[in-house]
Amino acid sequence: MKTENYKYIASCVLTRDYPELSRKAISYVKSLGIPISRCCVAKYKVKEFEDSVDPSIRDEWKSLPHHLPIENTDTIVSVCHNCTNIIAETIPGVKIISLYELILNDENFIYPDYHNEEMTIQDCWRASDHFEEKKAVRALMKKMNIKIREIKEPEDFCGISLFRPQPPRNPIMAPKHYGPQSTVGKFGTYTAEEQVELMKKHAEKIETDKVVTYCHYCQKGLELSGKESLHIIELLFPTED
Repeated sequence: MKTENYKYIASCVLTRDYPELSRKAISYVKSLGIPISRCCVAKYKVKEFEDSVDPSIRDEWKSLPHHLPIENTDTIVSVCHNCTNIIAETIPGVKIISLYELILNDENFIYPDYHNEEMTIQDCWRASDHFEEKKAVRALMKKMNIKIREIKEPEDFCGISLFRPQPPRNPIMAPKHYGPQSTVGKFGTYTAEEQVELMKKHAEKIETDKVVTYCHYCQKGLELSGKESLHIIELLFPTED
């Protein structure tokens, strides 16, 4: 697999909220010789995220460059939908692929076998126009021998991230995705108790015991739902017993 001019953005939020998943992704990308940076935006909350990541990954995180300049000839590998959308709008024309498309194109990747276990796939509102990513996620699940169940009545979903105001930078940097016309009725403010109830209500649409996400915000929300939620990185790189 050719990875010349590839750059991977490891995601500040994924690394803060799911350090072990981020470490596994970083380790895999390093094995391919792809340069890695932390964030899609230069100088964005550098110290805040350095201080808030788990101590188990802090030194490794701080050793990565915060941001690498993006050239038009680069292929950006993204694991964060905000990163993808911001880059797509601020550097139009640059090629962006998801981590999952990268793995799918890796002929040497060894897939774990989940023995035809049935799991529901949870799509993310932020990735509504990431068509190749969504196809790749489903293709990876099939390669892991997972029987895929779709949600019969899908809705715009992004976990608890829609239960609070969005970061001010997002509509400024990516107005097509996060501007007023694209977010009518999306973001609100809810108490912790209300968030749990809304997640449990959403879970009523999920007919399997397990639900698979490919978004850290979706994952965070579904953990409140009562369902067993699994980020696809966890499935791709299972912890050995």
